[in-house]
Amino acid sequence: MKLISPFKVLLFFSFIFISQISNAQDTDQRLYEIIDNISADSIEYDIKKLAGFGTRNTFSDTVSDSRGIGAARRWIKSEFDNISSNCDNCLEVFYQKDFVTPEDGQRIPKEAWIVNVVAIQKGSKYPNRYVIMSGDIDSRASNTMDFTTDAPGANDNASGMAGTMEAARVLSKYDFENSIIYVGLSGEEQGLFGGKGLAEYAKENNWDIIGILNNDMIGNIEGVDGVIDNRSFRIFSEPVPPTETEQERRMRRFYGGEVDGISRQLARYIHNNVETYMPEMNPMMIYRLDRFGRGGHHRPFNDLGFAGVRIMEAHENYNRQHQDIRTEDGIEYGDVVEGVNFNYAKKLTAVNAINLASLAWAPPAPEKVEIGGIVEPNTKLRWGAVDGDILGYKIYWRDTTAPQWQYSRFVGDVTEFTLDGIVIDNYLFGVAAVGKNGHESIVVFPTGTFR
Repeated sequence: MKLISPFKVLLFFSFIFISQISNAQDTDQRLYEIIDNISADSIEYDIKKLAGFGTRNTFSDTVSDSRGIGAARRWIKSEFDNISSNCDNCLEVFYQKDFVTPEDGQRIPKEAWIVNVVAIQKGSKYPNRYVIMSGDIDSRASNTMDFTTDAPGANDNASGMAGTMEAARVLSKYDFENSIIYVGLSGEEQGLFGGKGLAEYAKENNWDIIGILNNDMIGNIEGVDGVIDNRSFRIFSEPVPPTETEQERRMRRFYGGEVDGISRQLARYIHNNVETYMPEMNPMMIYRLDRFGRGGHHRPFNDLGFAGVRIMEAHENYNRQHQDIRTEDGIEYGDVVEGVNFNYAKKLTAVNAINLASLAWAPPAPEKVEIGGIVEPNTKLRWGAVDGDILGYKIYWRDTTAPQWQYSRFVGDVTEFTLDGIVIDNYLFGVAAVGKNGHESIVVFPTGTFR
C-alpha cells in the first residue's frame, strides 16, 4: 500500500479550498438573498385577491370596487403605490391605455379602454435601458365574448400578475444600474392588445428595451397529461426577429445564426442563470415563439424588434383554462384557486427576479459584433466598446448543434481578439460585456464579417 505524503494531502485540500473560493466569486450572493425573500404567502394572497374580483374580462365592470377588471387594475395600482411608498417612492406608477372598438378584432364585443398598470424602477446609470416583467390582468370564461360570467382566472393569469407584484416588492429593496418595469397587461385574451399598446408606447418614447419576460400561467403543476411536476418550466423564444431584413436573412444562409436571434439569446441567458443559482429547477428552452399555434404578450414586443420570451409552467391543464366553472362527467372545469400551487409560483417568480436583477446590474451589451477567420486556422472577433466603467468582455462559442453556450474566455477590456486554433467553420460565436460587479450582458451574435 502506497502512502500519500502529508504535503500532497495538504496541497490537494488547498486546491479544493481555492477552487471553492473561486466558484463563490463567480456568483452574486444577493441573488440567493432575492430567491430566499420571494414569499409564497404573498403570492397566494395576491392570487386569491385577483380571483376574488369574480371576472377580470377586459370588457367587464369598470365602476364597481369589488368586481370586474376596473376594480382589479385599481387594486394592482394601489399595491404598486404601496410598494413605492416603502422604498422612498422608487417606483413611477401609472396607467398606460389605448382605445379599441369592434372593428379592431373579432373578440371585441364593444368599445373599451385597454388599460395597463405600469411601475418603473429607474436605474441609476442607464435609466433609459429597461428590462420588463409582465403578467396579464384579464381573465376569460369559455366564451371570450362573455364578460359577465365568473372567470376567476387564478392560474391564467392571476399567477403571473401576482408573481410580477411579488418581484416588485422584493427587488424594490435594491438599487440597479438599468431600469426595471413591472407591468400588468390587459386585453391579452382578446388579441394581445395590452402588450401591443405598451410596445408601441415604448417605441414612441425611444425606450432601449433589454428584453421582456412575459409570465403567463406559472402556478399549475398537474398536467392534463397526468404528469405532476413542480420543478420544470418552459422558456419560449423565437429563433430570429420578424423584423430582420432580406440582407440579414441571406447572410444567415452563408454564416449561420438560424437559432441565434435576440430573443433566443435572452432565453439562453435565463437558462444559464437558473442552472447557476437554482440548480434544483429544470428550465426547458422551447424553440418556438409560443405554444403550438398560440400566442402571448411577448409577441407584440417581438413584432417591433424587441427581445422577449414567455416563461410558464411545463405541464398545462386545459380543464382549468378558458373554462366556465362546472362539473361534467365527474370532471371539474374552471380556473379556480384550488388549482394553483403557490410554492411552484414562488419558484418561477424567483426565476424572473434573479434574471431581472442580473440584467439590471449588467452593463450594456456590445454593439456591432463582427467575425472573421474564413479559410484560416483561427477565429477573429471585434466589437464596439461599451460606454461605462466595465471589467471587460467575454467571448462565447459552442458546437453548431448545441442549444447552450459551451465554452467561454474572458479576454479583458479590449475590442478585438483572436481565438488561436479555433476554426470558425466548426462553432458559433458571441460576445458579452462583463461589469466590475461580475454581471454579464446578454451574449451578442455577430452581425457582420471582416477579413
